[in-house]
Amino acid sequence: MAPRAPSRTTEGAARKRRAGGEAPVAWVEFLEAHAGITRELDTSLRHSHGLSVNEYEVLLQLWLADGSRMRRVDLAERLLITQGGMTRLLAGLERQGLVERAPCPDDARVVYAQLTPAGERRLEAARRDHLADVARLFSDRFSADDLDRLSGLLSRLHGA
Repeated sequence: MAPRAPSRTTEGAARKRRAGGEAPVAWVEFLEAHAGITRELDTSLRHSHGLSVNEYEVLLQLWLADGSRMRRVDLAERLLITQGGMTRLLAGLERQGLVERAPCPDDARVVYAQLTPAGERRLEAARRDHLADVARLFSDRFSADDLDRLSGLLSRLHGA
C-alpha cells in the first residue's frame, strides 16, 4: 500500500511551523491575517477615498482627540510610526488640505497636527466604507462569542 499524500492543510501547517521556526503556528497565522487584512483595507480606502490606511488612521486619531488636534510626536507614537514617517504622512495630508499645522498657545516650540473641515468630511465619508470592510474582512467571520473570546485573548497582549 502506497503512503498517503499529506493534505494541503497538513502541508500548510508544516510549512508555517518551518517558517515560524520556534514561533507558534498561531503567531504566524496572526501575522499573515494582519498583513492580508491590512493590505485589503488599504486597497479599498485608496480606491474609494484616496486615503491609505495610515492616512485614515491619522485622520481618525485627530478626530478623536480633544479639539481635533494632537502634538505630532504623540500622533507618531500612537500610530507606531517614526518621526520621519509621520512628517511625510502629515505633509501629504497637509497638501490635500485635510490636516493643518497649529501652534500651541502655551509653548511656541510645539506644533500640533489639526484636522481641517475637509479632513473631517473625508474621514466621515471613508469611515462608513472602512467599517463595512472591517466587518466583511474580520468581524463577520466570527460569532459574537468568538469575538468576545478573541478580544479577551488579545487583551493579554496589551503593554507587552
